[in-house]
Amino acid sequence: MKLKNFRLIAAPFTPMNSDGSLNLDVVRDQAEHLVASGVRGVFVGGTSGEGQALTVDERLALAEKWSRDALRPKLEFIVHVGHNCQDDAIRLAAQAASLDADGVAIHAPTWGKPGLNDLVDFCVPVAAAASGLPFYLYDIPKITGSKVSSAKFLVAAKPLIPNLAGVKYTNPDCIIAQECIQADGGSYDILWGTDEALLAGVVFGASGAVGSTYNFAAPLYLRILDAIADDDWVTARAEQARAIAMVRVFEQFSTLAALKFAMSLVGVDCGPVRPPLGNLSAADQRRLRSELDQLRFAQFTTNDRTASRTVISSSKSA
Repeated sequence: MKLKNFRLIAAPFTPMNSDGSLNLDVVRDQAEHLVASGVRGVFVGGTSGEGQALTVDERLALAEKWSRDALRPKLEFIVHVGHNCQDDAIRLAAQAASLDADGVAIHAPTWGKPGLNDLVDFCVPVAAAASGLPFYLYDIPKITGSKVSSAKFLVAAKPLIPNLAGVKYTNPDCIIAQECIQADGGSYDILWGTDEALLAGVVFGASGAVGSTYNFAAPLYLRILDAIADDDWVTARAEQARAIAMVRVFEQFSTLAALKFAMSLVGVDCGPVRPPLGNLSAADQRRLRSELDQLRFAQFTTNDRTASRTVISSSKSA
């Protein structure tokens, strides 16, 4: 199966000190690690970045830091500007434009649960504030509670948002996903947002993927993409199953805290999470590390893309 320039984009964790303040000195280390692991972009200030737990000034500082330390042009730089307050979203979008970002994204407000037309109206001035940048809807109903179809949003918003580029699709509805991918003759950039179902996103025809586990396990997902390109579906499915098993381990804990801890295991310490999220106890950290070791977590993070194919081949012949 031929892949048309499919790219992995990490949703980087926001690094924090032990007291919960921003530790932006770590951003350079994050960027260098991502480039070395094969990631091709960053989606800054989203859910994995605890964007809604940051003040607007902190989000501006975070975006500004990534704009300087993202090793551009090696990393595509997309800024999440979603906010319940439209004026704050506009302010964040305008800054992204001033930083010459590669795109901005916005999820539906979590307050008020706007319908289709109200959501489009909310987005129009935000997109206009970043008129020179591609504009994405971030469809994540688990967080926003929005019932608006992103495929219908693309149709309704097209005449009103000239820079409408596509959707960051973190939605379990596979039918709407395909409608987005096929919308307007397949012209939109649909970024798949469910790491543990990357294989499905590629098969449907997504043009890229944004995810939290790409921060530390990009080589695992690149092996999935390599296997698809080789029409090796046995390996692709086996590698995807390993990714699912890894995500299931994280879900046993405070998920984002567990993901940040995993980042420390590859040498980049992004610190704690902010309230209302809970951090891991020392006992939780030991148990998490033990369970990851059982999954051969080190293979997920190595740049040797053949590292686990031997394991898969051995298991098939056993």
